[in-house]
Amino acid sequence: MLGAVSWRRWVVTVLSFALMLGVSGWVVARNWPAGGMPWLPLVAHAGLLAAFAIEVLARTFKMQASAAACRIPLRFGTALRTCLAGDFAASVTPARSGAEPARFLVLAEGGATAAQRVLVLFLELFLELGSLVLVCGGLAFAFRGRGASSVGLLALVGGYATFVLGLAAVGWVLSRNNAHGPPPAWARRLHLHAGRWRVVQRALRELRHTAQALRDAHKGRMALAFSGSLLHVLGKVAALPLLVYLGDPTFPRTMDTLAPLVLWPLALFYGGVAVPAPGGGGAIEGAFAAVLTDAIPPAIFASSLLWWRFYTFYLYILVGGAAAGDAALRALRGAPSRRHA
Repeated sequence: MLGAVSWRRWVVTVLSFALMLGVSGWVVARNWPAGGMPWLPLVAHAGLLAAFAIEVLARTFKMQASAAACRIPLRFGTALRTCLAGDFAASVTPARSGAEPARFLVLAEGGATAAQRVLVLFLELFLELGSLVLVCGGLAFAFRGRGASSVGLLALVGGYATFVLGLAAVGWVLSRNNAHGPPPAWARRLHLHAGRWRVVQRALRELRHTAQALRDAHKGRMALAFSGSLLHVLGKVAALPLLVYLGDPTFPRTMDTLAPLVLWPLALFYGGVAVPAPGGGGAIEGAFAAVLTDAIPPAIFASSLLWWRFYTFYLYILVGGAAAGDAALRALRGAPSRRHA
């Protein structure tokens, strides 16, 4: 049975989803086309489903290939359930905080040791951040000269990824000399006394172990994992261009029309993590309406918001819940894992 804290968490989740639906309804009502809401062509749905499948399978391949590169046995089915459980838990928890516990539990049920689980999940984050920096660099080159907003958006997302990678590099440097022993003088000045310093040291030792595993990893398999990570990021940002271009065949296909359809969703995906409410609490829908009204044909703007959110958010809840929702919910409740053979 769920405890009181869990009940409060679910109440917050329900309220957040109600707010999301309310904001969506408000945006749709304000942008309802004069001739009525048009049907999205079947070819557009097919394209969006293909982008969804490619994104999920690319992440699964990335996780399995990076694990294989570090000589960690990980079956494709376990990797797929790990990704889907993380998607489901991330969607119903504040700031996506439930994603890692759910993935950790599924990996445990797949037979991975604690050290292997930490390494697999760290590699997933490391590869995603690295591919995000590369994608942002490629988009900056492709959309150069197309407005300060393009540069600003790419700098925001790419800068975030670079900052996190920089913190990891600083942590690796610290782990070489500070993973054992009493807190140094600079740590004491930061009020990191014995108890807190032991927690920091544990994280530094895990980071050092991960760095060593990366140095010893099979380079070819790690390159394959990185290619899967690139495909995963590209699959995420392909949804809105596919929706608009296939939904309105008369819409001009130029770099100028493509830029906002690629860059703004990229910023919403990664910037939305900063919103504490589960699913964004309507902030993503409101931001979509604020920044993309002039970038999408008025006749399909309302349907674009609804279907974009369905294929990039709600579908992950449905598929993740069907495939691994039980594990995700047990992880959120802190229930003991069930080891699978």
